[in-house]
Amino acid sequence: MLLVKGRNTSSNVMKVLWTLTEIGLKYEREDIGGPYGGNDRAEYRALNPNGLVPTAIDHDLVLWESNTIVRWLAANHSLGTLCPAETGDRARCEMWMDWQLSVLNPLMVPVFHPLVRLPAEDRDPDAIAAAAGKWGESWALLDTHLASSKYIGGESFTMADIPIGPLAFRWFELPIERPDLPNLRRWYDAICERPAYRANVVKIGLV
Repeated sequence: MLLVKGRNTSSNVMKVLWTLTEIGLKYEREDIGGPYGGNDRAEYRALNPNGLVPTAIDHDLVLWESNTIVRWLAANHSLGTLCPAETGDRARCEMWMDWQLSVLNPLMVPVFHPLVRLPAEDRDPDAIAAAAGKWGESWALLDTHLASSKYIGGESFTMADIPIGPLAFRWFELPIERPDLPNLRRWYDAICERPAYRANVVKIGLV
């Protein structure tokens, strides 16, 4: 049975668990990282030299990097649905998955971490507001894309939606000012209707 090492409060672990639930694959999970520790141990570093989560183990195959794990699961267990069979459609999905890593996620960190991980007296409200504004600019880019696309990868739900979903929850739930982005909101409302998203993202909350 596939084993996922990583705490379920990590947005990167959420992606993998959401994918597994969408597909209906059975798995086991071990708490690693955050308050559980273990990611600095030699045995874990032998599997994942970065010491980050998640790590997925399927027999002799060991994978780290959450989006890679999502791609692998989708291609091997959901080809033609989560993973488009047509290579151009698949590449467009992967393009947005890479955008999540290179653009959206780094802009989230200076907003999420102070508001969730720091006590109120240690926060810099002006810095958080400025960071939220920059983060909002990236969401506006996605909002423009969603004006002509029901989901991020096209007209059906795909692996392109999964890496962005946990960050969207944070965007809409954190106590920050947000611009009106109606297409993004419509997409977010749609993924909130998915039981697998509610179970692996919404239910966990802002932690």
